[in-house]
Amino acid sequence: MKSICVYCGSSSGNSPAFHQAALALAKQLTNQNLELIYGGGDVGLMKIIADECLRLGGHVTGVIPQALLDREVGHRNLNKLHVVANMHERKALMAELSDGFIALPGGIGTLEELFEMFTWLQLGFHHKPLGLLNVNGFYDHLLQFLEHAVFSGFLKPEHNALLIKEIDPSLLLNRMHHFEDAINAK
Repeated sequence: MKSICVYCGSSSGNSPAFHQAALALAKQLTNQNLELIYGGGDVGLMKIIADECLRLGGHVTGVIPQALLDREVGHRNLNKLHVVANMHERKALMAELSDGFIALPGGIGTLEELFEMFTWLQLGFHHKPLGLLNVNGFYDHLLQFLEHAVFSGFLKPEHNALLIKEIDPSLLLNRMHHFEDAINAK
């Protein structure tokens, strides 16, 4: 893996744990010389992780639709900023540029991006590791719902297992590296 796409909130949330998790993930990414690919925002957890990666000497690439850039929510100090026409182009380019995906806490947009990559992985449209950083129990109810979907016969256990779930950024990245090894061995 050379690059990781991080999906996260355009808000910082109401717990210092979310802020700390973004800083910790940024540190792990830069320590492992992994480029950060993200939505290009200069707000919320997006800003926190991008700024910390840059401060630590990491490489950061943002992808943002022109309409969001026009609202002045785009980060202007990245190593590279791709400006695209719409959200579909944004998500497609982020997926193309990335060797893996991680979801930090976030809202509907974060969930939508996470589940799109989860669906594509399940269907075999990509074979890149997908991780969920469950900060401060933020995703506990979502993980319970996924287990409920398995129990109810709508999600196969082996597909649920494709989503790598951790509470520690270092452990998450380690498991993602092993996922890549397993895929490459096939």
